[in-house]
Amino acid sequence: MAFARRRQVTALVLGHRVPTIFGVRAGVEAGCLMNYGVNTDDVFQRAAMYFDKILKDAKSADLPIEQPARIEFVINLKTAKAIGLTIPKSLLLRADEVIE
Repeated sequence: MAFARRRQVTALVLGHRVPTIFGVRAGVEAGCLMNYGVNTDDVFQRAAMYFDKILKDAKSADLPIEQPARIEFVINLKTAKAIGLTIPKSLLLRADEVIE
């Protein structure tokens, strides 16, 4: 539900100057402060490969279980400034991406 209403959630928390961490990148793109989670593009690409194998008659029980290949950390610096929060440089350097 939070994902589907990420823009409304973001507007609400920004109005109250509450820093937020979202589980997927789309939340940060909508205005949440940070994201630490799986790269959804990678997950969907891997899912497509699984579907392809299953459509080519592979048995789903024979396919290995995989963990996400990449975890990403994204910071929305524009949001940090809007809520009056200073992000330490050491944290910015650890981020995979900083949205300005």
